[in-house]
Amino acid sequence: MQKERHKILAESVKRLLRRGATKSLQNIIKKTHAADLSLVFRDLSSGNRIKMFNLMDDPEQKGDLFSELEETVFLEIMEHMAVEEVVDVFENMAADDAAELLGQLEENIADAILEKMNNEDSLEVEHLMSYGEDSAGSIMVPDFIALKEDMGARDVIEALQNEFLDVEMPFYVYVIDAYGKLVGVSSLRQLVVVHPEKPLKEFMTRDIVSVKTYTDREDVAQLVARYDYLAVPVVDDDNCLVGIVTVDDVIDIISEEATGDILKMAGVGEDYIETQTVLRGTRIRLPWLFTSFLGGLGAFFIIGNFEISLEKYAYLAAFIPVIMGMGGNIGTQSSTIVVRGIATGKIDTGDLVSVVGKELAIGVILGIIYGIFIGVVAKVRFNHDPLSLQLAFSVGLAVFTSMSVAALVGSLVPMLFEKVNIDPAVATGPFVTTSVDIVSVYCYFMIATVLLGI
Repeated sequence: MQKERHKILAESVKRLLRRGATKSLQNIIKKTHAADLSLVFRDLSSGNRIKMFNLMDDPEQKGDLFSELEETVFLEIMEHMAVEEVVDVFENMAADDAAELLGQLEENIADAILEKMNNEDSLEVEHLMSYGEDSAGSIMVPDFIALKEDMGARDVIEALQNEFLDVEMPFYVYVIDAYGKLVGVSSLRQLVVVHPEKPLKEFMTRDIVSVKTYTDREDVAQLVARYDYLAVPVVDDDNCLVGIVTVDDVIDIISEEATGDILKMAGVGEDYIETQTVLRGTRIRLPWLFTSFLGGLGAFFIIGNFEISLEKYAYLAAFIPVIMGMGGNIGTQSSTIVVRGIATGKIDTGDLVSVVGKELAIGVILGIIYGIFIGVVAKVRFNHDPLSLQLAFSVGLAVFTSMSVAALVGSLVPMLFEKVNIDPAVATGPFVTTSVDIVSVYCYFMIATVLLGI
């Protein structure tokens, strides 16, 4: 339904652009959410994107659109804008969004924009940009509600109505002491149900979950997801409140990290295919495919060593794809589950024995089931052969071994990589696939050689 709506909107915009229907386009721009508008921009040609953007006259709306656009589209539009126009847009954006977008620009261009922004805005943005790219400090919102612990509920409500009208997301009232240190937090609901004269310190929550400015943003996202917060406070080393990370940024982080992990596990980098050049896409995938190539060569040499077995029993080759395929599939499943569990914080390296043991048990059970299935197929298919029973046992045992080993490797490898601080999403995929293929083929022919008496 949503895709169909976006398709209709994009087609309508393209038709109006062809007709030069300026007024109708401006009405669409005013009524369409920035997130929907960004999808329309993605489907437009370069020239039409510029035409469409030039019809926007509200700098705040331009800023909202910038925050939703893909990086390549954003940079393309920036090339056709005067510095003064860009400055006007950035001054009407939230500081954290402005800092993120400026980080995508070349350093000299970003500096030129910051120089022309008014002093207060530029200092705020530069302060956020000074933090590490993946830290809580770089994504925090410096506008928040922080009040002294002695203030009564009525005074707090009046302050919210008069002094904090421009706060982007007023989810919580943070409570600070005389030195600016975070001592408590109150929800807006708590604020309106207590007696008007009751001071914050008597009803605030003192058990606060906060993060440091240098905390990794993925850890921040896990905290918000775990406790279902709408925002989490960011403090410095002295426990002074310096900002908050809001749930909208956390959703973006979780989405980006999940996508990045999936793409890295597939060995295609961290960018979507539409944002990659042919050369970059080739360069990223080349080393990962080379790993698979080496694994294939290893399997080739192993099979070559059992040439006599194949000459005597040619039908052994018929079962190689299913044995390698079943092992590869369960290895991929196990590694995907463990890598995702590590990324979301649901699995810790301290759980190594229980996690690996569980995946191994699953691999063994599935190996027994599918080993029996393939053994029956082999027996029925080659029933005319006097050694059909031995063949059935060989194939069934090979599938069992392949799936069991694959489950063990698929779960153990990412846990070991995480222990030695190697990103399991990057290294697990090709390592597991290659090693499982080699082990599967070797075990199959060794079992067949013994049971068939070759």
